[in-house]
Amino acid sequence: MDIQAYIETGVIESYVLGMANPHEAAELEQLSRQYPEIKQAIDEFEASLEKQAFANAVKPPSSVKDSLMLTLKDEFAKEEDTRKVVPIVPSLDKGINNQTPVRSIAGRLKYVAAASVILLVASAGLNIYLYKEAKDARVNYLALLKENSTIIADRGVYQTRMLDMYNSMQLMSDPAMVKVAMSGVKDKEELATVFWDSKTKDVYLLANKLPETPDNKQYQLWAMVDGKPVDAGILGDCNGLCKLKNIPNAQAFAITLEKKGGSPSPDLAQLHVFGKVG
Repeated sequence: MDIQAYIETGVIESYVLGMANPHEAAELEQLSRQYPEIKQAIDEFEASLEKQAFANAVKPPSSVKDSLMLTLKDEFAKEEDTRKVVPIVPSLDKGINNQTPVRSIAGRLKYVAAASVILLVASAGLNIYLYKEAKDARVNYLALLKENSTIIADRGVYQTRMLDMYNSMQLMSDPAMVKVAMSGVKDKEELATVFWDSKTKDVYLLANKLPETPDNKQYQLWAMVDGKPVDAGILGDCNGLCKLKNIPNAQAFAITLEKKGGSPSPDLAQLHVFGKVG
């Protein structure tokens, strides 16, 4: 198993943020017990989230503190008033009438309540902050996943194009290929090239310089065999060198603009390029 590739899939981030499905979570937990690298990656991501949370912590508004302190001040004042009234109980020790103050626990309870309020405010602020951070992290994570998918798709397209170009160059440099340059007719500045395999008789077309076609039209290649045009294929969507039909024998090649899907005979009024073999 490629551990690094698995870590880079993003499943760890989904798991820590609570976005992984049950199957992904179960699989990750099992693998983390088998592979220390995965367990370390989970711990490191959790630590980074915690570090970011405390580094960007948002303090509660100063008005909260002012309001809380004012409330506590009032409570402390009431506590002082309460202490001035000290309950007296008679002592039973040897009949001596001693007076012993009984300390009320109400003051302590008020301090505990005040501390609880402070903790509640701090906890609420931290929860709100962590919720916002988790929400932002989820949005950013989904955006990164989308961007990563787009990059992978684009890379696949570029790789396909590069492979097509490489194969085309290999074919064009093959000594068995007969190159037929077709130039524009009637002073048209157009150009196309046929590469005809002298061994297999397969025909390849490179549209060097041809105008864009209307949606209902397509370019069609013709091979001139014994003075008659023979359909050699329709130029469709392809990158670089386009493979068309197999032509055993030809003296020349030409391209016309025909209706979409091709025509059984060429429209000479729409002749664009022409070139002789040899």
